[in-house]
Amino acid sequence: MDLFSYSGNLPVQNHKLIPLAERLRPTSLDDVLGQSEIVGEKSVLKKMLAQGVLPNTLFWGPPGTGKTTLARILASAIEAELFLESATDLGAKEIRELGASAQSRKQIHGRHTVIFVDEIHRLNKSQQDNFLPFIEKGDFTLIGATTENPSYELNSALLSRCQVFILKPLKIADLQKLLQRAFKYSSLDSIEVLTEEASSQICELAKGDGRALINMVEGVLNLYFTDSKPAVDNTEFVWPLAADALSQVLGSRLGYYDKKSDNHYDTISAFIKSVRGSDASAALYYLARMIKFGEDPKFIARRLIVLASEDVGNADPRALSIAIAGFQAVEIVGLPEAAINLAHVVTYLSTAPKSNRSYKALIAAQEEVERTGALPVPLSLRSGNSQFLKSQGYGEGYKYSHNSETGFIAQEFFPQEILNKNYYMPSSRGYEKQIAAFLDWLKSQDH
Repeated sequence: MDLFSYSGNLPVQNHKLIPLAERLRPTSLDDVLGQSEIVGEKSVLKKMLAQGVLPNTLFWGPPGTGKTTLARILASAIEAELFLESATDLGAKEIRELGASAQSRKQIHGRHTVIFVDEIHRLNKSQQDNFLPFIEKGDFTLIGATTENPSYELNSALLSRCQVFILKPLKIADLQKLLQRAFKYSSLDSIEVLTEEASSQICELAKGDGRALINMVEGVLNLYFTDSKPAVDNTEFVWPLAADALSQVLGSRLGYYDKKSDNHYDTISAFIKSVRGSDASAALYYLARMIKFGEDPKFIARRLIVLASEDVGNADPRALSIAIAGFQAVEIVGLPEAAINLAHVVTYLSTAPKSNRSYKALIAAQEEVERTGALPVPLSLRSGNSQFLKSQGYGEGYKYSHNSETGFIAQEFFPQEILNKNYYMPSSRGYEKQIAAFLDWLKSQDH
């Protein structure tokens, strides 16, 4: 079965009853666009399928990247019964019923079951626990789809039992191929309907979302066709459609903030850069914009926690505590009132002194580890917690800092191969100015 054979035996006049995105849904891994790392010839997933093995799986990525499509293809590849579920329709009772049904299907009919749960992050942690006994016994294979970081949104027990695959937004080249597929399915060449500039503009507007692109193409095709005939005599539009006419066809889509597309990433980027740049007013504008259009407030709060350490750091050590308190407030209060808590954190971080020296020091240390690997820890620093280890020199020569009146005794802590490294160099801003003075004092004691 090729890409265009889906629903191919339906009467032509009934095709419009099925969205174009559904009719174009790939039926094999070879037809999936933009996810070669996951479905390519050398991918782990393809090798497992070749052996008839399908692990419990999580697909993490933005909408329109093929999560549902992959679930259908994978279930078909192992000849399993597939159940497509939305997390918004599931509770503990429904999950247990699905598990019992799968268990019966396995025991009586010898048929395997795949349960696909879209937006699995919307299930709370206790609801997620209901999957565990069934996947532990192999009653069904779970495939979850999420647009949110599973490390935050899924409980550790479930996450540890699943293999996570990260799906990426489709590249422009992939979107262009998808656009051509959509027109080919309609027995058209894209240049009959859209100028090259208009085609390029639709690919840009899709922001990596394949479904969004197909929906836009379908909107254009619905205008182009009248009673299954091309509306070339339609005097309202000139065909092929030029880029400047797209706004009339696609309407508000052109300026709409979509938290599920790259607009999401563009806006959060502007937000973070405004806080980093100490412009509290601009940061509040982007905060209000994200809240207005449905951004997850916990996502915003998490980004502020990262910023508190990455961009404020020890210039104001209180920043991290305030950012964490803001996240907790969002969880306790919820929107709309939690917007006030977020504004509190945003204005504090925006007006706090800035330093990225801790972050840069971490990067420098990580680069050192990448270059040198696991160098031997000096014997003096090793744990001599047994007589045998002490006899091997473990802990010998270690100087206990509190034995000094100043609380500091100069000694070497680095492995012999990389002595006297200095990754952390505090700035002269905020509290880091005091840290710098303290480090200067330590140097004066180093004799």
